[in-house]
Amino acid sequence: MKSMIKMPESAAEGIKKIEWARANMPLLNEIRKDFKANRPFEGLNIALSIHLEAKTANLTLLLKDGGANMYVTGSNPLSTQDDVAAGLASLGVNVYAEYGVSNEDYVKHLNMVLDGKPNIIIDDGGDLVNLLHGPRKDLINGVIGGCEETTTGIRRLKALDSAKELKIPVIAVNNAKCKYLFDNRYGTGQSVWNGINRTTNLIVAGKTCVVAGYGWCGKGVAMRAAALGGKVIVCEIDDIKALEAYMDGFDVMTMDEAAKYGDIFVTVTGCKDVITEKHFKNMKDGAILSNAGHFNVEINVNQLSKAAIEITERRNNITGYKMPDGRWINLLAEGRLVNLAAGDGHPAEIMDMSFAIQALSAKFIAENRENIKNGKEGKMLMDVPPQIDSYVAGLKLKTLGKSIDKLTKEQTEYINAALGEV
Repeated sequence: MKSMIKMPESAAEGIKKIEWARANMPLLNEIRKDFKANRPFEGLNIALSIHLEAKTANLTLLLKDGGANMYVTGSNPLSTQDDVAAGLASLGVNVYAEYGVSNEDYVKHLNMVLDGKPNIIIDDGGDLVNLLHGPRKDLINGVIGGCEETTTGIRRLKALDSAKELKIPVIAVNNAKCKYLFDNRYGTGQSVWNGINRTTNLIVAGKTCVVAGYGWCGKGVAMRAAALGGKVIVCEIDDIKALEAYMDGFDVMTMDEAAKYGDIFVTVTGCKDVITEKHFKNMKDGAILSNAGHFNVEINVNQLSKAAIEITERRNNITGYKMPDGRWINLLAEGRLVNLAAGDGHPAEIMDMSFAIQALSAKFIAENRENIKNGKEGKMLMDVPPQIDSYVAGLKLKTLGKSIDKLTKEQTEYINAALGEV
């Protein structure tokens, strides 16, 4: 199948980006040795839909080195980097991805990936699996299993699984400790502010930063905002998370109230209509809106457009909306993922861990197809095997030159002893 890319002439630049990322992804480089030697995916087709940039390219090439026939697209129209897509295509990967395409073409690319008749799905947000359970049901029998990268995708899968409608086993990669404790917290925390800062060229120190959602991603965003000197307000719907934010030193209030104070807003909830028309009415002149959730539904852009008397591009990736009273509200990256649509995504060292989990989970699927074909304990959505999580953590420590203590025999016996015998 011929690739569909926008800038084939930029392949050399894309390969430079891929090589830079590879030099800073030691876990994937270590796993590559095993994959090249043992070829766990020999003869298998893998369909992959993840934000298509240099780190994803390295995951793709790792799986290819393991014997897989790779069919790749992006998981967001504004996160695809055309030079990286061209670089991948020049290296023999089937690539169907272009920056800035319409939703219609985005879905077309997803379908072109599925036309490769995948045996394993690697998804980010659940779009491939959603198509498999809809118009592409004819392909399900050929799918051994899948992996899901994100919180949003896992929510979609849980809904399918609860309704007994999930037809393939899927490993919830995002639920691995080596994913959410590091990727979601440190990766999102840093990359969101990288995207905001490079796009706006404004200081964070002294500004009021409103973070909607205090899951692991929200924790990271709030932590980094505070480190940059911002005054942080957290908006939550969960009492415990809100209390945790307060104990972490942040103010807590409703979005209705926070709208009056915020200079910079970051939504990271996975839900729609977090910021709506009633909030726009109360915002400061010059307020900056951004989203770090998977889908561009957290800020109601339609309501913002209708409320505005003028809409203009004020700077690359910043759309200004002028309110009837003269105030300007500034939206970054069309309300899409700000760290990818207006930046380069998570740092390479962070994605090295997440993609190590992905690669080893895919290997687990390939090697255990008979054992997992009916799911586990009545559920088709499964956790990452704990031995994979532990292996990745240990390998990361090894690459950092760090070692940890080991229990003695006596300590092990003490810990494992029955409470009444201690």
